[in-house]
Amino acid sequence: MGTRAAAALAVLLLAALAGARTEGEAGPSEAGALNGTAALAQLLPAAGARYGWRNLSCSACKLLFAALDASVLLEPSMERIQHLAVTVCINLHLAASQVCQEIIHLFEQDILTAWIHSVMRPAEICGLLVGSQCGHWDIYSDWNVTLPDTPKPPVRPPIPPPPGAPTARVLFLTDLHWDRDYSPGSDPACKDPLCCRGGQPKGQGAGYWGTYGRCDLPLHTLESLLQHLAASGPFDVAYWTGDIPAHNVWQQSRKDQLQALETVTGLVQKYLGPLPVYPAVGNHESVPVNSFPPPYVPGNQSSAWLYSAMAEAWRQWLPPEALETLRVGGFYTLRIWPGLRLVSLNMNFCSEANFWLLINSTDPAGQLQWLVEVLQGAEDQGEKVHIIGHIPPSHCMRCWGWNYYHIINRFEGTVAGQFFGHTHMDEFQMFYDEETLLRPVGVAFVAPSVTTYIDLNPGERVLLFLPGAARWPGGRPLPDGPRSPPTGYRVYVVDGVRPGSSYMVLDHETFILNLTLANTPGAQPQWQRLYGARETYGLSATFPADWDRLLRAFEANEPLFQRFWYLLYKGHPPRQPCQGACKAALLCALRTGRAGDPNLCQAQSLKVPFHEIQAWWRRRRLC
Repeated sequence: MGTRAAAALAVLLLAALAGARTEGEAGPSEAGALNGTAALAQLLPAAGARYGWRNLSCSACKLLFAALDASVLLEPSMERIQHLAVTVCINLHLAASQVCQEIIHLFEQDILTAWIHSVMRPAEICGLLVGSQCGHWDIYSDWNVTLPDTPKPPVRPPIPPPPGAPTARVLFLTDLHWDRDYSPGSDPACKDPLCCRGGQPKGQGAGYWGTYGRCDLPLHTLESLLQHLAASGPFDVAYWTGDIPAHNVWQQSRKDQLQALETVTGLVQKYLGPLPVYPAVGNHESVPVNSFPPPYVPGNQSSAWLYSAMAEAWRQWLPPEALETLRVGGFYTLRIWPGLRLVSLNMNFCSEANFWLLINSTDPAGQLQWLVEVLQGAEDQGEKVHIIGHIPPSHCMRCWGWNYYHIINRFEGTVAGQFFGHTHMDEFQMFYDEETLLRPVGVAFVAPSVTTYIDLNPGERVLLFLPGAARWPGGRPLPDGPRSPPTGYRVYVVDGVRPGSSYMVLDHETFILNLTLANTPGAQPQWQRLYGARETYGLSATFPADWDRLLRAFEANEPLFQRFWYLLYKGHPPRQPCQGACKAALLCALRTGRAGDPNLCQAQSLKVPFHEIQAWWRRRRLC
């Protein structure tokens, strides 16, 4: 979720505290200073809120949301709430006036419904918005899924397949983000949350095939990718983990989202033809963004409109029993090869940004308990399982993430692979045994995005800092001048279909489109291989133990770590190299597939306090 969208949502709640009172009316004595737009505008800078929620003082936050309880729960006036929310959004410079008006109008009804029906009170909401030092925000932190009584089978370390054993190539696509209003030559450095959609540029305009920064992709770039994939296979299966629409979250409608779903799905079916494609639901598919009410929310505010459309669009790929659970909760399972089962999770039910979970965040839709049952059935049948989803586990609400971690530990012999997107980065997350936190039991692969969108500061322009001259991996010099980060995709090579196959990842390759070259007048897009994991990192295999050894090597081998930092951004990292606190925080993030657990990266926490590491993580959660 974009930081401006998150801030605007928070401001909507903030403004609601004065929603039942007109300017000059008397309110609760403890909140008397909050009456009216003018007084509110004076209070916010004094409270330290000028630059967003993280600078709002704890006492001011609790005061504001105490007034929210007193006002919204009485007789809230939607017109007054909207007016005040827009005013505060503009005064805090969270977005342009039009963006403030549109996004608050879009979100107001759903988020106020969720707030009114929730049991979250000021201490919890301020813990969420301001930080853990202000309160405990995970109000359902004690819930647990029920694991089966069946004893865990003996652990057998994975072994490489015998020479000549078949392999399978899994195409992985994530975060396509089609912007139907992308305009070549327009302003790529606008003040809105999404650019390249109009306006006169001060310098070079948006490229025809795509542009660096806060810009998504035109449809012809996605079509070029799919044409390339149709000619470059063969692939045995494709995993597609969501985020189809663009980042113009302040002006979307259900009609827009359904158009994006149908248009891009149609292109995938047109160019990939009979290839089995298995999708997962992204956080941008709904409207408002991140709004995924659990199945108990009825009527027009439910997600039935979205899941039904997905079931219709994807029915050529999914059997009836998978479509059934997709229609209910956006998740499903099916057997894709002999001995291999796929589970597609709706990771929006773990998301901190899904405000519907304010009502009840205890295993939304019963998805994790369902996962346990699926994995136990697979274990009983001797099947291996691949799990796909959009948001990586460590980006989930703490309790959801810890339960998921517990499930992966129990079924480590069954779960052969985990595949996610969402961050737009090229990374991974480790899972360790819960007894010692030392033995690696799994790895969640996080693939880079197709879109170029990344919300960096304008000064963080692209400069490679690999040792020596600026070159692509392999030695080819980079062109002079500004360079755009490429659009990309991933191919996983897995143990193939055979008796006793582990179905584990044996290698992966990342491919990119160099936009600087593609946008040269007269040029055509040329998709190229950026790197392969085993050759680049010197891995003998790509099992969990190998990724754990690589993490340890990153500590001592600075060039190797900087190579990873380079590839994290698809070959176009920020200007400054990742050192000191940045390196400690990144290594900690790679070590933990369990949200918010300092025990998984004690060595890094000795260098940088864990709360600072968490703050670094939050700054990266922007998609």
